Amino acid sequence: MKSDPTKWRVRTLQLQRPEHVFFDGQVRPWEEAVLHVSTEAVVRGLNVFEGLKGHWQENGDFGWRTLERHYERMRRSARLLHIPVEFDYDAFRDACFAITAAELRPESDLYVRATLFVVEGHYGEGTVSDLVLTAYQQPQKAPQPIDVGTSTWRRSPDLSMPARIKTSTNYQIARLALLEGRGRGYDDMILLNQSGRVAEGIGACILLVRDGRVCSPPPSEGALESITLTIVAELAASLGIPFERRPIDRSELYIADELGLTGTLAEVTMISSIDDLQLSTDRPVLSALERRYRDALLGIDPHPAVEFAFVPV
Repeated sequence: MKSDPTKWRVRTLQLQRPEHVFFDGQVRPWEEAVLHVSTEAVVRGLNVFEGLKGHWQENGDFGWRTLERHYERMRRSARLLHIPVEFDYDAFRDACFAITAAELRPESDLYVRATLFVVEGHYGEGTVSDLVLTAYQQPQKAPQPIDVGTSTWRRSPDLSMPARIKTSTNYQIARLALLEGRGRGYDDMILLNQSGRVAEGIGACILLVRDGRVCSPPPSEGALESITLTIVAELAASLGIPFERRPIDRSELYIADELGLTGTLAEVTMISSIDDLQLSTDRPVLSALERRYRDALLGIDPHPAVEFAFVPV
C-alpha cells in the first residue's frame, strides 16, 4: 500500500520557536542569538553538533542521557575539522542544565541541539568557536512505526566527508534524501554508500534482524559512530540477543525478518515498510529491545549502558 504523502503537511506545522537559547556563554532571549553573515559558520557551514535527549524519570527526576559521551564525540568531530573546543565537560554540562532550566516543561521531554559554530577565523587561521544550545519540546512517548524508502542520493566516502564527523555539512545529503522521500510519501529514507551497500537512515542507524540476529553497518560503511547504537548493542547482549556490525546489501533490506532505526531521537523505531514492500508486524527481537531501551530511559529498569546527568532541582 502506498504511503500517504499528505502526512508531511502536518509535520511542517510542528516547528518550534523556543523562548531562550544558550549563546555567547549564557542563556539569552531567542532573538539575540545572531551570527555575522561573514563567519565561516555561515559561508562554509563550518560547525559540529550533537543531538541530546533529556527524559523525565519515573521517580520525577529529569536527566540527560549519555551527556558526557556526546561531549566527547563533539570533541572528536571538532578535532577532525580543526575547530577549537575551549570548554571542558563540566562547562558543557552546566550549559545544558542552564538551557534546561529555561525551557523545561513538566508535560514533555527535551531535545537539545548543541552546536559548535566557527564565529571567527578564515580557512583555519585564527579560528574561534562558540557553543550554541537550542532546546525543543518532545512528546513523552515511544516512536511509532514508520514507512521508509531507499534514496537515490549516496553517503559521501570517508575521503570526501567522513560520516564520523557530526557536522551540518554531512546532512546536506540527508536533506536531499528527505525531500526526495517526502515526494514519495515516506517518513524516512535509507542512504546507501558509494558501493551501493546500506549506510544509515537520514538521522539514525539501521537495525536489521535475520534469524534472530541484529545487524547494523559499521562506520566503515558510512554510518555515524552512534552512541545509541552502542547502547542497543549492550542491551542486546544483556537480553541474550546476538548483535553484529557488518556490511548490509540493499537486497537484504527486502528479505529482513525485522527492520528498524535507532538514534537519539529515533530511540528504537520500527519500520513497517520499505519501498512500499510491507514487512511483518511480528517483531519479537526489536520489540524486546525497544521495551528494554524505554525501561532504561525512564528509570523503570536502569541499565549501566544508559547513564544520566541529572538536572539539580
